[in-house]
Amino acid sequence: MAQTHPTITADLRALIMAQPLFFVATAPLAADGHINVSPKGLDCFQILGPLQVAYLDLTGSGNETSAHIAENGRITFMFCTFAGAPKIVRLYGHAATILPDDAAWSELRPLFPAHPGARQIIRANISRVQSSCGFGVPLMEYVGQRDTLPRWAEAKGDAGLGVYRQEKNMRSIDDLPTPLATAVQNDL
Repeated sequence: MAQTHPTITADLRALIMAQPLFFVATAPLAADGHINVSPKGLDCFQILGPLQVAYLDLTGSGNETSAHIAENGRITFMFCTFAGAPKIVRLYGHAATILPDDAAWSELRPLFPAHPGARQIIRANISRVQSSCGFGVPLMEYVGQRDTLPRWAEAKGDAGLGVYRQEKNMRSIDDLPTPLATAVQNDL
């Protein structure tokens, strides 16, 4: 049975921070738009306060989350245990994309590992904290994080990542602009 909590409690915080994987869900406002659910790992999540979280977003094949946030701000995070007691935690809220040239970047970036390819930070104010049983989540053994994305970003280098972002990260699959596109447009 689902239970709501007034904040991210100490117990929920411990559960969240122990998970090597979390999921981020966003959607555009258009009824025919694509809902996006992205898995995230690499120790990129931080709890900033009882109702505020952030994660370091690394360069990837798309930028749906950021485009949806720019359009409507809505975001949901999901954490589930794959070992030990079953539990699911969802954090519902509104988010903003923080780019490297934003003032908040210098404050938040040191909170995360020094991963190559960091393109933005997603910071969210949480309006609903909910937990549920997780009885249907399978038991799985954690082996470790993949090193493929960091190795790929290192091989690309800063210039190569810039070109890649220009080609792949400026618009969503529903053609919504991302904050990266807006920043590039403003620089022109």
